[in-house]
Amino acid sequence: MAPSRPPAGAPHSLVNLPRIARSPIAELARRALLALLLLFAATLLVYVDRAGYVDNVAGDGVSFVDALYYATVTLTTTGYGDITPITQQARLINVMVMTPMRIGFLVLLVGTTIQVLANQGSRAIRDMQWRKRMRNHVVVIGYGTMGRSAVNTLRRHGESVQKIVVIDNNETAIEDASMDGIASFLGDATRRDLLRRAEISKAREVIIALGRDDTAILATLTVRQLNPSAGIVVAVRQHQNVPLVKQSGATSVVTSSETVGRLVGLSAIGPELGTIIQDLLTGGEGLEVHQRLATSEEAGQPPSAIKSERVIGLIRRGTLRRFYDSTAARIEVGDELIVVRKASQTRRETLRDLNSD
Repeated sequence: MAPSRPPAGAPHSLVNLPRIARSPIAELARRALLALLLLFAATLLVYVDRAGYVDNVAGDGVSFVDALYYATVTLTTTGYGDITPITQQARLINVMVMTPMRIGFLVLLVGTTIQVLANQGSRAIRDMQWRKRMRNHVVVIGYGTMGRSAVNTLRRHGESVQKIVVIDNNETAIEDASMDGIASFLGDATRRDLLRRAEISKAREVIIALGRDDTAILATLTVRQLNPSAGIVVAVRQHQNVPLVKQSGATSVVTSSETVGRLVGLSAIGPELGTIIQDLLTGGEGLEVHQRLATSEEAGQPPSAIKSERVIGLIRRGTLRRFYDSTAARIEVGDELIVVRKASQTRRETLRDLNSD
């Protein structure tokens, strides 16, 4: 999808959908400048050839102001007739040059008005339609490195890009989201009105990946107040902030500094061990962790019976049971399996699921 820049001066409450036209204000300014250039060129044309014109009222020749006046009434098709071309050269110039300029001037004026009104109306309609169909979507607050990686992981596991919404207060991040084909909002994610415009109350999941822990805590608290049931995953930098984030309503908290530190430590213990862990965390190649619903054929079998992938845990009635748990010795209908598999296998299954939808 083509990138779109958030319109300059436009209200941030409207969603920035991919392929939105350029800013109406910028387009209006560009067309107004072109119209003025046309008017100036027509004025110079008449003034240079002023000997070929006659002022039927004053009879004192054609001054620069008269040339400007004549160009204005001619390009706008008013044509009072008080100043007229009298020589063949002046009349040919009017036919061959002034007439195309007149048409171009009118197209600029009328086209600008229609386009600005149409774009603004179309954008408002698209915003309304977008908000109506947003249900059970994922809102990603912060589209930096963490937020973008989270979105890429969601997409690799079958989440539709049309069900992902980004909120960020950085215009570059909003541009990046638009280039990735994701609807976005520019502004402060702690503002209730902005969160409401993103239909946060109807979201299924909210991912908060901000650069500051205090902002993440405030965003978590605000999101939880607006949506009591959504899953909220929050990334924080400092471990001591984890309890406060959970008290604010987070479902899951990831400590980025500790996660990176643990990976570095494992790599120091054994480079291969660090490589495997990083492989699991890095999508697209090697191994990936995946969550899926158990099939009817797998019901009643032990997790070890599944040969194409390795079951490391299962979720039964909302409770996580790891592979060594005695209650996870057999797979039951309705279980969700957490497996390790080839990344290419994950992509094939994702494509198959999308095609079946």
